[in-house]
Amino acid sequence: MMSLVSLCGITSGFVLRKSTNLFVKPRFRRGDLITRLPVLENLNAKRKRNLRVGGPIVCKSYEEDTEKLYQEEEIPKAKLIWRAIKLPIYSVALVPLTVAASAAYLETGLVLVRRYATLMLSSVLIITWLNLSNDVYDFDTGADKNKRESVVNMVGSRAGTFAAAITTLVLGVSGLIWISWTASNIRAILLLASAILCGYVYQCPPFRLSYQGLGEPLCFAAFGPFATTAFYLLLGGGSSEMRHLPLSTRVLSSSLLVGFTTSLILFCSHFHQVEGDLAVGKFSPLVRLGTEKGAFVVRWAIRLLYLMLLVLGLTKILPVTCTLLCFLTLPVGNLVSSYVEKHHKENEKIFMAKYYCVRLHALFGAALSLGLVIAR
Repeated sequence: MMSLVSLCGITSGFVLRKSTNLFVKPRFRRGDLITRLPVLENLNAKRKRNLRVGGPIVCKSYEEDTEKLYQEEEIPKAKLIWRAIKLPIYSVALVPLTVAASAAYLETGLVLVRRYATLMLSSVLIITWLNLSNDVYDFDTGADKNKRESVVNMVGSRAGTFAAAITTLVLGVSGLIWISWTASNIRAILLLASAILCGYVYQCPPFRLSYQGLGEPLCFAAFGPFATTAFYLLLGGGSSEMRHLPLSTRVLSSSLLVGFTTSLILFCSHFHQVEGDLAVGKFSPLVRLGTEKGAFVVRWAIRLLYLMLLVLGLTKILPVTCTLLCFLTLPVGNLVSSYVEKHHKENEKIFMAKYYCVRLHALFGAALSLGLVIAR
């Protein structure tokens, strides 16, 4: 109690029951006294007794910081586990694969369910490696020192987390190699290797290019042109005549849209980490720009996404069904833009921005996939 009160320089007195200058949170016993409160020094004893209340108090000027600490203490373990798992983020594995499968279906009329399932499992394992290894290396640099949902902080073992990351990487790469070998497609192997390499140089030493603000371009390349195009080649068919599908502008443009929405997730995930990133020398785009300019970038990124969609539709590079269905996600895009613009200075709320971006990414990807299927 005294540690909180010392922030205000208060050492004696009583607390007003309805004071507009104090912030009350129920925790201490009723009747606790706060000493030396200047506004009450001239009140008589009877008046002071009437104004006594229970509960801890802090100065209004420190209300936001104390509220943040209070909320952190109250985070349930189940919620921390949910944050650590990052289940919604695994849409970045689902969307490129599903868009690629739809594009391959448009070209061939084939749906290779077993191959799709194997690629999905392998992709999930690769994303798990990215998440676990990111926690490990951010723990090493101190970026995750106060991040309670960090897997390393939760399990208390850096070595165990790192071992799990390497295991998921080996299993995921094995699945990708097996499918690529079965399809006899060297182009797909090279594209997938490039995507994984992007993930490595993004976060792993000695590169750690995310600390130089290059995370978004690497994310765009890995999940867009590299992964989506590779999946398209692998899902094109099993017979010899269908092993080498053409890389049409339709497929390439679809992969660009997928990469764009994926990068937006990463960009928005930095809003609540600006101070922590700056402290450890991680110069993400938001550290360089600031949150206000970052919100401006998000607003124009959303506009650019739908402008690209319109141009691709008018030039008939994408089927009209894709254009129409993807434009139905515009309200979600506007939600992302308005939410970031409104809350970019509030760390407790802007944390949710990346999840709104995940929602946009998933819905936009689903609409794009459905449009490709219907166009068949």
